[in-house]
Amino acid sequence: MKSPARVLLAGVAAVATVGALVGCSAAGGDGGESDSKIELRVATFPPGADAAAYEAFATQEKQFEKLNPDIDIIGVEYEWEGPTFAVQLAGGSLPDVFTVPFTDAKTLLENKQLMDVTDEMNDLGYTDSFNPIILDAVTGDDGHIYGFPRQAYANALSYNRELFEAAGLDPDSPPTTWDEVREYAKKISDATGKAGYSQMAINNTGGWQLTTATAARGGRTQTDNEDGSATSTIDNDATKAALQFLHDLKWEDGSFGSKIDLDWGTINQEFAAGNIGMYTTGSDIYTALVRDFGLNPDVYGMTVIPVEGEDGGPLGGGDIAVMSPTIDDQTKAAGVKWIDWYYMQKLLNEDAAVQDAKALADSDQAVGTPVLPVLSRELYEESLTWIEPYINVPREQMKPFTDNIWDQTPVGEPKKSTQEVYALLDEVVQTVLTDENADIDALLAQAQTDAQAILDE
Repeated sequence: MKSPARVLLAGVAAVATVGALVGCSAAGGDGGESDSKIELRVATFPPGADAAAYEAFATQEKQFEKLNPDIDIIGVEYEWEGPTFAVQLAGGSLPDVFTVPFTDAKTLLENKQLMDVTDEMNDLGYTDSFNPIILDAVTGDDGHIYGFPRQAYANALSYNRELFEAAGLDPDSPPTTWDEVREYAKKISDATGKAGYSQMAINNTGGWQLTTATAARGGRTQTDNEDGSATSTIDNDATKAALQFLHDLKWEDGSFGSKIDLDWGTINQEFAAGNIGMYTTGSDIYTALVRDFGLNPDVYGMTVIPVEGEDGGPLGGGDIAVMSPTIDDQTKAAGVKWIDWYYMQKLLNEDAAVQDAKALADSDQAVGTPVLPVLSRELYEESLTWIEPYINVPREQMKPFTDNIWDQTPVGEPKKSTQEVYALLDEVVQTVLTDENADIDALLAQAQTDAQAILDE
């Protein structure tokens, strides 16, 4: 369920599918020279990314290896997905350097499955630079730091401008309330036969997006207690309203569409194919839509998610660059160099930002996709001026988001047993979408009881 300044928080959900990336690793010279190099396996893109993405990575790989001739970068296909990640981690099949969502970091810390990088973070001077709320996501109970926050986002409403126009809607004036989302969805469905609105429902993403819809309506599915425990609050008016919204689109309006078994990858595929008018997901989704799913940039639009009530806000998330605690000291040192060069320097340094943007733009990769800063809003906005000549995303089509996101207050994802509770909520979403007479009150009451049992384990 993947997905950087101000008031950030924690997480999203999605697959650790791993395979060697063919053709992206330098040969390393003759046998003796190759043997003296440290091989570093690093995460690259999900399976199915376009060739241009690998071309950009190959350019960046060569740039890094020129600066670090003793390190041989080996790119590995990688996509995080909740249900399979633990198996990949336990089996040792992950790259040496990979990324995880904020939501998984605490569980991995508790299980001692991340490398301690406290000294390295201090030596690089980053410890005091991060938003403290974001840094907390990678800080263990021992006060040590176990990863580098690299990117954050807010959930937003993505929409198809072409389907808007076909339904007689103005794509520059997207909906601002949930009632309008429902109204627009029906118009799109009636005019085009496509799903006016759709939502993820499986592989933990149904729970993620139900939590997103709850937060947007001012509710919370979990509260933290002072003793470190957590209380499930799933059975609340906002979650009920979110489920009733799905019920009404599906069973009263007929605007939800027939596919109710979508997750992060398949909903993006459907959207890129022009089969969905609107859906909610992270604000950083444009890059993946174009790179991995073949979206036509001209049809894309994005706006802030509608919020209601005093505490309504977009659910935030992001990911962290981490390393396995089983790698040796040499590999760890090489991994820190890669993380600093590939992920961090472009957030802080103009020359690094320009070099990164140029490499991406030269391979027709997205530059300038809206994200939330992990450092500060001021530095993020300054970095956009550094890379202005290379920005190639249709930011005018995203102005409803970029003009309004700073007026919203992001909400953190639940911190405890996040993925387990998301999986539980998948079933609630699926029931509402498959059973017209589903008892939403009973579903929420049972889900709250079941979630509390998970939290108390």
